[in-house]
Amino acid sequence: MKYTEHLYSVVFEQICGRFGKTYNWDVKSLVMGKQAPEAAETIREVLGLPITTEELLNESKMMQEKIFHTAELMPGVNKLIRHLHKHNIPIAVASSSSEVSFQRKTTRHKDLFSLFHHIVLGDDPELKRGKPHPDPFLLCAKRFHPPAPPEKCLVFEDSPHGVTGALAAGMQVVMIPDEKLNPDLKKEGTLVLKSMEDFQPELFGLPAYD
Repeated sequence: MKYTEHLYSVVFEQICGRFGKTYNWDVKSLVMGKQAPEAAETIREVLGLPITTEELLNESKMMQEKIFHTAELMPGVNKLIRHLHKHNIPIAVASSSSEVSFQRKTTRHKDLFSLFHHIVLGDDPELKRGKPHPDPFLLCAKRFHPPAPPEKCLVFEDSPHGVTGALAAGMQVVMIPDEKLNPDLKKEGTLVLKSMEDFQPELFGLPAYD
């Protein structure tokens, strides 16, 4: 929902470039949606960076601190969230971000994120495994009151790992991938859209836009 993938790219392109390595979409697609430690390990291994995973993680976090507060919402997100909230449709967030990272990314959008019933993050003590496993989505569904059956849940995702996890949880998934993502990685979603602005709620039994 937050357009942060380009911010991650800025950070990792800069770090990897320093070692003569290219952080491109082939690498990016391997880590999108993963928790930070696992993503850093994958980047280091795939590109053969001459630093430890911990060093890569720490440096990227320091750089992210300086830019994450600039994160914007994806087009159409504000409209959809306020529409669902107005119609009393239970909504929640399942993100791979840590608490600290999530707070930075949502600095400019606190009012919107206050509309969610709850938020499950990557460092949640109850979370055993992150995306692409179904655990984040199942935990998120369980925390609704009453708990939501997976088959009644609709997930919005931009990452292939997120789509895989949501489908494994038994949920329907609307995928809104970056246009640069490999087309082969865009095929799994229940519905694939170019923008959240194209979403028609009534297709999934939700109230139509006014």
